[in-house]
Amino acid sequence: MTIKIGLFYGSTTCYTEMAAEKIRDSINESYGSNIVSIHDISLDSIQRIGEYSYLILGIPTWDFGELQEDWEEIWDDLDDIDLSGITVALYGLGDQIGYPKWFQDALGFLWEKVIAQGAQTVGKWPNQGFRFEESKALTVDEKYFVGLPLDDENQLELSDSYINQWCQQVIREFGL
Repeated sequence: MTIKIGLFYGSTTCYTEMAAEKIRDSINESYGSNIVSIHDISLDSIQRIGEYSYLILGIPTWDFGELQEDWEEIWDDLDDIDLSGITVALYGLGDQIGYPKWFQDALGFLWEKVIAQGAQTVGKWPNQGFRFEESKALTVDEKYFVGLPLDDENQLELSDSYINQWCQQVIREFGL
C-alpha cells in the first residue's frame, strides 16, 4: 500500500491553494509517486483527515491575526478529531509588512489546535529573513516558526525555494 499524505487547506484569495499545489508537486516529484492528496476544506469534510497518518495543513492569517473563513467555519469540528499517532506539518500565509503584530498568527492557532488533539508536528522553519513585530506562530524560544511561513504579498520571489526546501525537510521528518 502506498503511503498517502493528506494536504488540507483553506483559501480565500487562492494563494494558500497555489502553495498547496506547489507543495503537492514538490513532494510527489521528490518521492517519485503521487502520494499527496489535496483537500479544500470548503469542499471536503475535515473528518477526512482521519484517513491519513501524515497531514499537511495550510492556513492564511487574515487581518489582525484572524482565522481564514473556511477554517473558522470548521474550527470547533477539529476538537472532535483524535490526531494521536498522526504526524502533521503546517504552512501559513501572511503579510509581515501590513500586519507586523499578527504575522502568521493563524498558523500558531492551528498548531495549538492539532497539538491539543494529540498530533506530533514537524516542519518548523527559522524566523530569519522576515520583518515582523510579533507572531503567535513562533516556538517557545522564538527562533523558529511552528511551520512554513509564506508571505506572497512581500516575498513572492522566495516562496518557491522555501516550499521546495521545506518539502524536503518534511519528507525527512515524516520518515519517508
